[in-house]
Amino acid sequence: MTGEDANDLTHVDESGDVQMVDVGAKPDTARRAVARGTIHLSESTVEAIRDNQVKKGDVLATARIGAVQAVKHTWETIPMCHQIPITNIDTEFEVDSAAVTLSVAVETTGKTGCEMEALEGVTTGLNVVWDMVKAAEKDSEGQYPGTKISDVEVVSKEKKTVE
Repeated sequence: MTGEDANDLTHVDESGDVQMVDVGAKPDTARRAVARGTIHLSESTVEAIRDNQVKKGDVLATARIGAVQAVKHTWETIPMCHQIPITNIDTEFEVDSAAVTLSVAVETTGKTGCEMEALEGVTTGLNVVWDMVKAAEKDSEGQYPGTKISDVEVVSKEKKTVE
């Protein structure tokens, strides 16, 4: 562990049972987290995305909807996440010759952060891209030799006192 002792874990009690962290006494703060990740695709698939020629429809619009839905439902899929009031979600796509990078920024005002929500938005958004283009990405054996999702990370997180 990076500088943490097992006794410093916040999601287990003294007997080792998993627990949700009690944030009730914490003050409300304005919080923002940004996560990013990339899906690597063939150049022809990226060209089809750019030209809106994917048979399933508008890939980036559908991925944006998936990302937003994932952010709003993070507390349902990550067992120890609190349900938080999402105040804003921004999604941004960068389309390169052989990859699509998705950044998701999430904002909330509350007692706990929103980095898990940003990560859920990125991973789901990229999974939606994969789902939308999988027919074009399959090789002759039905495999995805060049398709991969990588570099998923939290790129920033901010916390400001609410006045």
